Amino acid sequence: MGATTLTHMTTISPNNTNIHGPVVDEVEGLIRVYKDGHVERSELVPYVGPSLALELGVACSDVHIDKLTNVWARLYVPVVTKSSSVSKSKLPLLVYFHGGGFCVGSASWSCYHEFLAKLSARSRCLVMSVNYRLAPENLLPAAYEDGVNAILWLKKTRNDNLWAKLCDFSKIFLAGDSAGGNIANHVAARLAADDSLLKPLKIEGTILIQPFFGGEARTESERRVENNMKNSVLTLAASDAWWRMALPRGANRDHPYCKPVKVVTRTLVCVAEMDVLMDREIKMCDANEEVIKRVVYKGVGHAFQVLGKSQLAQTTTLDMLCHIDAFIHHYDPFN
Repeated sequence: MGATTLTHMTTISPNNTNIHGPVVDEVEGLIRVYKDGHVERSELVPYVGPSLALELGVACSDVHIDKLTNVWARLYVPVVTKSSSVSKSKLPLLVYFHGGGFCVGSASWSCYHEFLAKLSARSRCLVMSVNYRLAPENLLPAAYEDGVNAILWLKKTRNDNLWAKLCDFSKIFLAGDSAGGNIANHVAARLAADDSLLKPLKIEGTILIQPFFGGEARTESERRVENNMKNSVLTLAASDAWWRMALPRGANRDHPYCKPVKVVTRTLVCVAEMDVLMDREIKMCDANEEVIKRVVYKGVGHAFQVLGKSQLAQTTTLDMLCHIDAFIHHYDPFN
């Protein structure tokens, strides 16, 4: 596994207003967009390298996917020993897209690094966390295109890497949380539309964790949770701002990118009870109950599995890891 150089974002500075003009859009504490197009992002979450504790039993490294666009990925590979169960058969591959409203976030954020390392160890699968291009510098569908290109990179390089010898390329899962869940959904649809793109690879399923969808009309959960924001990190104002910064110019929240695409593969949707997005996710599941499995996590809000510090959030995250493991390996977690 080769190495790549991580790209760190410009931090928010109060001294740039006179240089770049007034701020035209922002999510407080996370991102500012200035009139001349300059973008500043905070370092609210630390960026970390690919090192992991040995006792976790997962190796990690960064690889280039597209040097021209600076898209890269972080790979998590369960360590194989003669006595380990993973040595007996090839492993599923989970391709993961981080959250952040399409505009912030990184595969090198510490919260994602820790969560995906645990997921790889718990679910006995390889994980490829894609560091896709961010808006507003790269408006949608850039993130979708990067997701498709990541799969095509896998297809092209599958015989060139030592880690690929462990991988069952007929058992690929597309996954992500928040905006990453939206990306996984749309990338799956794009790949399904042209089967020749994938062969001999196969997408077995999608795992959507609190996927970020939207609309101009407000839902009941948006109104309800907005009035009780102590339980969720995602506000309506922030949600609207993410869409303004990510969508093509002139588009509103009824654009197709804001809506779930009909899924044709097995899908697990993880819903948080105190998330403004809850109703949109439930509606998505109700539209295709034969294909979609839904799990609702009580008492927790948006992004609890990566940002939650409470005992409830940590306990519920372990439940989520169990449900993802069960979905990947086809067993009932309740038995």
